[in-house]
Amino acid sequence: MPASDQSLIPLLERLLPNEAGASFVRWMRIPYWDTVVSVEERGFYPFVEFLIRKGTHVMTFGLLALTARYATRHTGWALALTIGAACIDEWHQSFVPGRTGSVEDVAVDTFGALLALGAYTFLPRNRKRTNDDSS
Repeated sequence: MPASDQSLIPLLERLLPNEAGASFVRWMRIPYWDTVVSVEERGFYPFVEFLIRKGTHVMTFGLLALTARYATRHTGWALALTIGAACIDEWHQSFVPGRTGSVEDVAVDTFGALLALGAYTFLPRNRKRTNDDSS
């Protein structure tokens, strides 16, 4: 489906009337593609939509990576499978009218995978004990 058919802006205008919460995001400037995405550059509602869309990608591919980690029991394979899925997703989008596939979006998806796998790996309850009560 083309991105123009999936706009969240009408919903955001209802949920955040008069740009409620703008002070929380006006300072943000996000390098993306060959530009910097900001409220000044896009406007408040399109910028919030951008944050939601990219945040959704981070969470979705983070969950995909954790699922792959559970299935393969190997972090490296989980990361490789998730990056592969991100590449296939972007390749598929290149065939959809009004959409584009981009390396930048693969990077966003990979960031989500790395964030989730890193949290899983380094949370204390998931570390193997190296000093089993040897005091």
